Amino acid sequence: SNAGKVREINEMLAGHAVQIVSQSEFNVPDVAETGLTFIENALLKARNAARHTGLPAIADDSGIELDELDGRPGIYSARYAGHGASDADNLRKLIDDVKKLPEDKRQCRFVCLMVYLRHAGDPIPLIAEGVWEGIAITTPSGTNGFGYDPIFYVPTHRCTSAELTPETKNK
Repeated sequence: SNAGKVREINEMLAGHAVQIVSQSEFNVPDVAETGLTFIENALLKARNAARHTGLPAIADDSGIELDELDGRPGIYSARYAGHGASDADNLRKLIDDVKKLPEDKRQCRFVCLMVYLRHAGDPIPLIAEGVWEGIAITTPSGTNGFGYDPIFYVPTHRCTSAELTPETKNK
C-alpha cells in the first residue's frame, strides 16, 4: 500500500510486460507485521495480498538500520515514532537519536527484503535482499524519494538518497 514503493517498482520495471498495482486497489486489508525479521514480514504481507486477490503478489519489508542503535529502527522503520506516525514523525525521531551519536558512529544501511509469491500457498517464494550502505546525517537534504531518504548520505555520490535522480537511485 506504500505509494512511493509502488511508484519506484513500476519505474524499475518500465519496459517490461508487467505492472505493479497496489493492494489498496483491491481493498486488501493490511496485515499485522508480527514478524521478527524483514523476511518474515515480507512473507506475511505477500501471502495476505495473494490470499485476498487470488493473484501473484510482491511484498517487501524494508528499513534503515544503524549499527550504534543496535540495528534500530530496522523492522520498525515505518512506525519508529509509534503506530500511526507519519514519515515526518519517524524522520524527526531518528534525527534526534542520530544527534546523540558521535559523527564517526553514524554508519547505517537501507535493507530491503522482497518476496514474490505465485499464489498464497506458494511453498517456494522468490526472495531477494538488497543492502545499501550509507551514513545517517542530521540535516535533511533533497526532495526525491520518501521516508528516510533525506538523511541517508551516500558517500559514493556525495549526497543524500533524496538528492539522487530516480534513475540513479533505482540502480
